[in-house]
Amino acid sequence: MARACLQTVKYLMFAFNLLFWLGGCGVLGVGIWLAATQGSFATLSSSFPSLSAANLLIITGAFVMAIGFVGCLGAIKENKCLLLTFFLLLLLVFLLEATIAILFFAYTDKFRCCGVSNYTDWFEVYNATRVPDSCCLEFSESCGLHTPGTWWKAPCYETVKVWLQENLLAVGIFGLCTALVQILGLTFAMTMYCQVVKADTYCA
Repeated sequence: MARACLQTVKYLMFAFNLLFWLGGCGVLGVGIWLAATQGSFATLSSSFPSLSAANLLIITGAFVMAIGFVGCLGAIKENKCLLLTFFLLLLLVFLLEATIAILFFAYTDKFRCCGVSNYTDWFEVYNATRVPDSCCLEFSESCGLHTPGTWWKAPCYETVKVWLQENLLAVGIFGLCTALVQILGLTFAMTMYCQVVKADTYCA
């Protein structure tokens, strides 16, 4: 009975991780597309031009693919170490996704805003009269060093708040689906880990 339960969880977890791996491929693909077509998209800091939404998506996609592979391998091999590693890495993915979402909403020029309350918030960060290039009305290299007349004036907090209110249903559905997928993966991993431990104990 325990063996049959283990086999069921094994194949369910393999299927889940295969979908997880394919999802990572999709995220990686979007990141590569953004890097190729919009290299300056959502640049977070002029000091670190490589820190952009595109590169973060590429890193996340590759990380998710690696985790999906570890999950598939752990399920097929019924390896406790790999299953536990998958469980811990999946928690890290959730935190990484949350961080990327926050950074994206805070910095992307989609919202046409600058700073939490206004563009002067960045003066303390840089300790100078400048803002990130994503705050510019027309993006260009080092445009954040220009005069305030070339920057967005709207505060990002209020802008994002309004956007979230207007898209509350879509954001809620996306957040719920993401949370359910994460919870499902964690549940599969821990259930199979426990089943492998039980099977090993039974065989011993």
